[in-house]
Amino acid sequence: MLANVQQATIKPVIQEVVAMGSKVFTDEYAIYNRLTAWGYNHQTVNHSQGEYARDEDGDGFHEVHTNTIEGLWSLLRSWLRPHRGISQEKLPIYLGFFEFVHNSRKRGQALLPSLIEILVAP
Repeated sequence: MLANVQQATIKPVIQEVVAMGSKVFTDEYAIYNRLTAWGYNHQTVNHSQGEYARDEDGDGFHEVHTNTIEGLWSLLRSWLRPHRGISQEKLPIYLGFFEFVHNSRKRGQALLPSLIEILVAP
């Protein structure tokens, strides 16, 4: 979570977690306009014009899309729904746990060993 959404705010976050030269697919939101200048291979889909995926090379596979991250946000909304609202103050904790669960790729009882491991790590 960021206090504000500006290029100056997102640049250090992106540079910390995204390898230079990575392909970055976004929507047309102007905040991402400098990604190419920052050293990333940036391509967009234009949701406002009904474009949600694009086949760049004509092979029938739509390489440029934001479906993966949008799917993740959908999972997050479904995961948060039973809590019926959470405070802004506690949101980072919920997001951190959701990130851990998602990245562990385990569910139910299979998640327990990974959770214990991270809780007792020095």
